[in-house]
Amino acid sequence: GNPYTWWVGKANEKHYYWGGSGPGIQKCACGIERNCTDPKYYCNCDADHKQWRKDSGMLSYKEHLPVSQVVVGDLDRPGSEAKVSVGPVRCQGDRNYWNAASFVTSSSYLHFSTFQGETSADISFYFKTSASDGVFLENLGNTDFIKLELKSATEVSFSFDVGNGPVEIVVRSPNPLNDDQWHRVNAERNVKQASLQVDQLPLEVRKAPTEGHTRLELYSQLYVGAAGGQRGFLGCIRSLRMNGVTLDLEERAKVTPGVKPGCSGHCTSYGMYCANGGKCVEKYNGYSCDCSRTAYDGPFCIKDVGAFFEEGMWLRYNFHSPGTSVKDLVSRTLLSSADPEITAPDLSLNKEELSFSFSTTKSPCVLLYVSSYTPDFMAVLVNPNGNLQIRYNLGGTKEPYNIDIDHRNMANGQPHTVNVTRNGRDIVLQLDHYPPTSYSLPATSDIQFNSPKALFLGKVIEIGKIDQDIYKYNTPGFTGCLSRVQFNQIAPLKAALRPTNASSHVHIQGELVESNCGASPLTIPPMSAATDPWHLDSASADFPYNGQAIGDGVNRNSAIIGGVIAVVIFTILCTLVFLIRYMFRHKGTYHTNEAKGAESAESADAAIMNNDPNFTETIDESKKEWLI
Repeated sequence: GNPYTWWVGKANEKHYYWGGSGPGIQKCACGIERNCTDPKYYCNCDADHKQWRKDSGMLSYKEHLPVSQVVVGDLDRPGSEAKVSVGPVRCQGDRNYWNAASFVTSSSYLHFSTFQGETSADISFYFKTSASDGVFLENLGNTDFIKLELKSATEVSFSFDVGNGPVEIVVRSPNPLNDDQWHRVNAERNVKQASLQVDQLPLEVRKAPTEGHTRLELYSQLYVGAAGGQRGFLGCIRSLRMNGVTLDLEERAKVTPGVKPGCSGHCTSYGMYCANGGKCVEKYNGYSCDCSRTAYDGPFCIKDVGAFFEEGMWLRYNFHSPGTSVKDLVSRTLLSSADPEITAPDLSLNKEELSFSFSTTKSPCVLLYVSSYTPDFMAVLVNPNGNLQIRYNLGGTKEPYNIDIDHRNMANGQPHTVNVTRNGRDIVLQLDHYPPTSYSLPATSDIQFNSPKALFLGKVIEIGKIDQDIYKYNTPGFTGCLSRVQFNQIAPLKAALRPTNASSHVHIQGELVESNCGASPLTIPPMSAATDPWHLDSASADFPYNGQAIGDGVNRNSAIIGGVIAVVIFTILCTLVFLIRYMFRHKGTYHTNEAKGAESAESADAAIMNNDPNFTETIDESKKEWLI
């Protein structure tokens, strides 16, 4: 069925297998080894025992690592608890995996000692280029040789001669190999056969002749990146291994003209892993993700930064500090202005991008509020009915413009994601995984958000007049979780929880406790209402009772009272039926079908048992106990 618990790995995908198991297997280690506490389940924790049970093991499928989130459900009932621990990621392998060199001229090359591959040669490396051809490496003898080259944009060639004449193996790719992406080459030659493979393309194999020479005799130096009289390779080569030995390309490149150590352009191949607006930064032997201008954290900018708000707690982010120029303000907050000489209160916005996630069980409340030095404001609220409301006041209208989302209760304790984008008069709202909905400000409304002042989370503590409804929603304040809050490129929660240049703009009332309880994986599609175990309105889902209204609003006490009344009525009806039958009984004749042999039997029971051969079997069957 649909699991209550999963973990999220690389690419933000859900996985249902656990330590000691493997991808696609919805089991724990005990389910693989068939020694779970309850043999009906594939995890010890599924046994639902009163005492603690444990599932543990190593997650070793590296394409899914690292673990970024663990989601645990089925806890909202008495006695149900879970403890989760995730150990560190441990990596092993070739530390020279990123040992690379960049060949910047067609005549540049690196040279190494002669390759010793008389009877066996195993060569592997990665390359990246935008050129259509070039020699990867070559080693010569008197007549023998071995060479690997890019013959064309779609062909890689492995050629050699051990004294029986030249042999060439070519792998042809359906797609260009000069696409400035990393490609892997693996060439092998022994006394029986030779083979060549590029990426995951089919392996090309050539059998060796049954008679003739078998030893590869080489005398010259090994040249990497060029060959005598031929066009050299332009691009990057890394992780060059020859017969199990990784050649140190970087050290040799440091003293070789036309060759640079390392390889720039890692972001071209791996920049897509910097998610949520993270910026890929080139490094000497790899890359990193700069998450400073996002609401996320972690090596790939996919870790939510969020916090739990207690009742009465609030956070204020000031868009500027006293004496701060707009030019400095723009560099810090990415609020834009056409004139860098004007003062900060004169700053105006023609568009905003707001995104965050939250969870709460209390309404009404203020989730987010952006104030200004003018009557302009923007607010995201949960009204008394638990519905979401977006409120804009940009001037030009008598009343603020409201966007009401009436189709769903947002104060149900579940994580919800809100994305609001305004560009001029056009507003686009996306809630959770539902399709975006477009709205438009009234024709009389202004389209500039004038002089933004501060952003509030949880409660509005501002000098001056505040909208009456917002003032009412302000008490007692928001209680719950807020996560990945971002207004344009300002991340107020991250500024409060992580030391950044913007931390001086933050003021907090109360104790801010970091938590991802308001976060939910962005790529998880919504379940249907019939199968979603967390959907409160689902008629078929077995949702643990949490003390709130269930079904159509009938609470648990009402259901119990109704059941008791039904039992009482049923008992009274049964009593009346019995009395009526007793009062209206009458005399009459009747016929009996007595068992044969009754006159000779010791008792009536004995007569029945003697007469019916199946009775013994019936008695035995009645003694059986059935567990349903």
